[in-house]
Amino acid sequence: MTTPAPSSTDSCPVRTAPVTLSGPRFHTDPHQLYHEMRREHGAVVAVELPGGVPAWLVIGYRELHQVTSDPELFPRDVARWNQWPNIPPDWPLLPMVGQPMPSIYFTAGAEHRRHVAMVEPALELVDTFQLRRTCEDLADRLIDAFCGRGEAELVADFAEPLPVLALARVLGFPDEDGPRLAWTMKTLADGGADAQAAHQQFAEHMQRLLATKKAARGADLVSRMLAHPAPFTDQEYVLDLMAVTAAGYLPTADWIGNSVRLMLTDDRFAAALGGGRHSVGQAMNEVLWEDTPTQILAGRWAARDTRLGDKVIRAGDMLLLGLAAANADPHVRQHVSDGADPAHTGNSAHFAFSYGEYRCPFPAQEIAEVIARTGIEVLLDRLPDLDLAIPAQNLVRRPSAFLRGMTTLPVRFTPVRAVGGTP
Repeated sequence: MTTPAPSSTDSCPVRTAPVTLSGPRFHTDPHQLYHEMRREHGAVVAVELPGGVPAWLVIGYRELHQVTSDPELFPRDVARWNQWPNIPPDWPLLPMVGQPMPSIYFTAGAEHRRHVAMVEPALELVDTFQLRRTCEDLADRLIDAFCGRGEAELVADFAEPLPVLALARVLGFPDEDGPRLAWTMKTLADGGADAQAAHQQFAEHMQRLLATKKAARGADLVSRMLAHPAPFTDQEYVLDLMAVTAAGYLPTADWIGNSVRLMLTDDRFAAALGGGRHSVGQAMNEVLWEDTPTQILAGRWAARDTRLGDKVIRAGDMLLLGLAAANADPHVRQHVSDGADPAHTGNSAHFAFSYGEYRCPFPAQEIAEVIARTGIEVLLDRLPDLDLAIPAQNLVRRPSAFLRGMTTLPVRFTPVRAVGGTP
């Protein structure tokens, strides 16, 4: 239960300086780092983003549940942010934090629910059996491109392109447009010199797709969105399509990469390499607990002064959702599983997809799971002696406090023959 708003004489009881939300430990040793944060700061941590921008990182499971369960007190309404006067237009985290715009991801309250009422039913109508067959075909084609070499770099060759190609089919893109969309999403996610141009191309892809489906509907996500009776502008459709595609791309790619890495480095999953399908699901669930692709999610903004944990939160303060840290909260983990690791028992009470009104929609979660699981199963079926090509300790994580994935995943295997064409 939320406590009454603090008086003006209260002050934030931060015991140490704010934690800088960057540095190698976020991607080399996050579990220990979050343990130290919890010990030194409690469940709600004062942090500093690039440019000295202040925020709160919520790392307690109960506290994160409180924030995500109360959209009135902690809405996802970036317009409330009390730091806007201090944010330059080229602030590097601006694309992630967002700006007020009419999309499912950056709206709040009734306006957010209006977008959900259009997008979520369209996602629910995706035929997951057909999606699985599509993913099997796409995975085979991607594997055909490298299976004869006896070696591959699974992030670039498989984990990253598969979700985009699958989502392109779901959206209704022609097959020949899939590789171009994959390049756009990869370039955008890399955040390099071409990222701005890729973002513009991303919007143009969606604008062309929307125009095509307006002229001729089909059995695809865009057509189902257009069939919704409520009126939406072209800008709203395009922004929602961009949000759905972006949210489904990199987290799903990292879910594949992190799960394969776990199965190749942990003896508990050795049986899966010989066709043990059940172990694939176990590994994927463990990744959502221990190695979740989205480590920190922005954000929520306090609607008024309040308390959270032992901290005073002021109206307009930004709260970052520490999904990975909350998953590792030792108090709740022990309680949930009676001393056992919940990741090993099929427990799904993790925060990998967030929680509450602004969570990842359930049908989108199912779509991501079908893409990731199908891809991993086909990969292990086709290349049963898959093994790392470098020592596990030499694998490199993406240098980010917010997203957790492999930059590369080099593997070797016995060369096999292709089963079809190339993607």
